[in-house]
Amino acid sequence: AGFVVSVLGLLLLLTLLGIAISKGAARLPRPTSPLLRLAIANLHRPGAQTGRLVVALGLGLTLFATLAVIQTSLNAQIESTIPKRAPSFFALDIAKEDQQRFIDTIKAIDPKAQIKTVPALRGPVVEVAGKRVADMKDIPEEAWFLRGDRGLTFADQLPEGSRLTAGAWWPADYAGPPLVSMDERAAKSIGLKIGDPITISVLGVEIAARIASFREVNWDTLGFNYVLVFNRTALDSAPYTLASTIVVDPIHEPAISRAVSGGFPAVTMVRVKDVITEVGTLLNQLAKAIAAAASVAVAAGIAVLVGTISAARRTRSYDAVLLKLLGATRGQILLVQAMEYAVLALLLSFIALGLGSLAGWLLTTRMFDLDWMPDWPLVIATVAAGGLGTLALGLIGAIPVLRTRPAEALRSL
Repeated sequence: AGFVVSVLGLLLLLTLLGIAISKGAARLPRPTSPLLRLAIANLHRPGAQTGRLVVALGLGLTLFATLAVIQTSLNAQIESTIPKRAPSFFALDIAKEDQQRFIDTIKAIDPKAQIKTVPALRGPVVEVAGKRVADMKDIPEEAWFLRGDRGLTFADQLPEGSRLTAGAWWPADYAGPPLVSMDERAAKSIGLKIGDPITISVLGVEIAARIASFREVNWDTLGFNYVLVFNRTALDSAPYTLASTIVVDPIHEPAISRAVSGGFPAVTMVRVKDVITEVGTLLNQLAKAIAAAASVAVAAGIAVLVGTISAARRTRSYDAVLLKLLGATRGQILLVQAMEYAVLALLLSFIALGLGSLAGWLLTTRMFDLDWMPDWPLVIATVAAGGLGTLALGLIGAIPVLRTRPAEALRSL
């Protein structure tokens, strides 16, 4: 539904821009060059199809510009930024009693390995601010942490990659009633405040805690980021395992994977590079789907352009005859057509670049929650190629008009 509304809004905006271009062309100061004056007049003359062409071609070019912005931003994020921050492995389900042996096994292969472990539990949120989650209706999409089991952990210190935005962190030796620190966006999605109670269930045992702070979580770190982080004494009596991020020299990755698989059968090792590659593949498939949709829109725009040229051929032929009778050469008539479509292609390119950049920024930063990193030369080249295609089709459509002979045209009057 959101996509359909967005496309309809884009069509309405392009319609208004088409009207504005026609009226703006009519109000421009008259150029001193008669050929340029005639080319601009063709954009607003009675029966001009400028508005239709702006809508039909503008939609396809805008979609291609949006695709170029999104794809280059995502590729830059995956290929450069994320690999620099990503660990080599995620290790899950490490038994508490095996922690030191696990670390020693990895260090024996790569003494410079960086290993960080956190307690890991799972359980659903069953009550927030006195309301049972099971009784809540119309849970906002942003409150995804209320759906199903959630990853839970406890910590004495503020987790790496988090920043306190409200409240205070508990002392390292805190042993009072259970406290929890929440992701700020998740908490605000359902109107939670500092001091509100929240209850989770771990293996059927409900644990009630009070919200002590809100955090801004940097999910791009690719570490273990949790919506809910409790104080140690709130959960350390519950059964839990450990999760670990492991950073090693790439040359040691195969040996470490084999050593962990053989020595710790219950531990799940996730190679981050494989995940990133899979994500890249999925994004490329998504990009191909968007490109296919954009191609359909461009094809429709080309069909409208061809239809417009065919429908206006009689009028254009009549204009060409008059210009030839007044002494214009074929080259001058072709130049008028070229300038007309060049102005239209230039305007369409600027419109597509502006709208596509805005749409790409919104999707990249709001929907995907990633950095804005478009490859501007590639984006501009994509839009320019579309503009040149418009110009080329316009000139191809002008060829039959140039062949019109004045004598034949006058006999048919």
